[in-house]
Amino acid sequence: MKKIESWGRLSNPAHTLVTLSSVTNAPDIIAKTRGPSLPFGNGRSYGDSCLNPNGTLWETRTLDRLISFNSESGLLTCEPGVLLADIQRLLIPRGWTLPVTPGTQLITVGGAIANDVHGKNHHRHGSFCDHVTALELARTDGERLTCSKEHNTDWFTATAGGLGLTGVILSATIQLKATCGPWLTTESIPYYSLDEFFLLSDESESEWEHTVSWIDCTSQRGVRGIFMRGNPSPRRDIPEERPQKLSLPFIPPMSLVNRFSLPLFNSIYFRQQSKRAGIQVQHYKPFFYPLDAIKHWNRAYGCRGFYQYQSVVPRKHREDATAEMLNEIKRSGQGSMLAVLKTFGARQPPGLMSFPMEGVTLALDFPNRDTTTLKLFERLDAIVGEARGRIYPAKDARMPRELFELGYPNLQKFQRFRDPGISSSLSRRLTGS
Repeated sequence: MKKIESWGRLSNPAHTLVTLSSVTNAPDIIAKTRGPSLPFGNGRSYGDSCLNPNGTLWETRTLDRLISFNSESGLLTCEPGVLLADIQRLLIPRGWTLPVTPGTQLITVGGAIANDVHGKNHHRHGSFCDHVTALELARTDGERLTCSKEHNTDWFTATAGGLGLTGVILSATIQLKATCGPWLTTESIPYYSLDEFFLLSDESESEWEHTVSWIDCTSQRGVRGIFMRGNPSPRRDIPEERPQKLSLPFIPPMSLVNRFSLPLFNSIYFRQQSKRAGIQVQHYKPFFYPLDAIKHWNRAYGCRGFYQYQSVVPRKHREDATAEMLNEIKRSGQGSMLAVLKTFGARQPPGLMSFPMEGVTLALDFPNRDTTTLKLFERLDAIVGEARGRIYPAKDARMPRELFELGYPNLQKFQRFRDPGISSSLSRRLTGS
């Protein structure tokens, strides 16, 4: 038994770890495992979707081979433990990139599929599973399924965003996107109201592939933030890879993010970014993955860990619901240094349980202050529920079952594809099994 924690570090329950060393023997190991089990990649989910307390975790990080790559079509087949960082590092110099990438590249392909991750270009390219063309699934009863958008389609749509609960992914085929190189032409624009943010979002979607904003959740002078947008640059040179230098080497006894540091940091960050506003050519890493530059950044929240609350509300409620949520957060005196506000486009989701819907998504980190934090979440839940929105399970550690059922109307249909030998802390909390 080994204690395992998720990225939010709210708990570290004991697990039995079983390493899947090869795709050849993995199905036999999976079928012979007794008791509730769960595939586990790189452990970057914030909440409890990757945890299975007192049960088994199948370690898939060791299944990390690139099986095949067609340099003409950009079609990549790989094992589930391959990191998105590996794909980007190896294939961008060869003219291909992932079409959709989330805020960290340190997640596995299997985890990206299980959570159907999204990036800053949902309006243009949808979510990660929109670009997965096929996958192979191993079930605990020994069955192996090849799923795609043309074959075993129902299994494909259940596994896309299915939180690892339909089986263990053995391989996935991904359609990559052609690219000139690792550079983006970006523009950053300060904004001073939600109306201005939504105007920038709407007008940017036709001309810019990537759009996102940082928002100051502590400002007492109304809403303010930095809107960022980017397009692939024709610049082709490949800079030398530099080792990661910044790291948080220890866990402080209390959170470094608190009611004193938070307003100060946000005020300084807004002023500095406002001075740098304008167009520049930027490497993809600081634009897509700013926090990856700091190793163990999650330790900044201290020994009690932190929650992330990420919601999406439909477009018709986006102004009122977002304003209400920001007001509740300000009144609470809690919040995040890197709060993210962005929009999702009008696209059919690839999975039954995919998170994105047309509307606006707000994501913030909150230091764990026990009842104080949980009561704030209850007030935010009420706003999200009233707007018929939903919470992102990959980030969740405490969502009530009623809100989960309300936000995911395909839940009952999805349950038919559950593998009875697979369970997680999240699935037991939200579905009872």
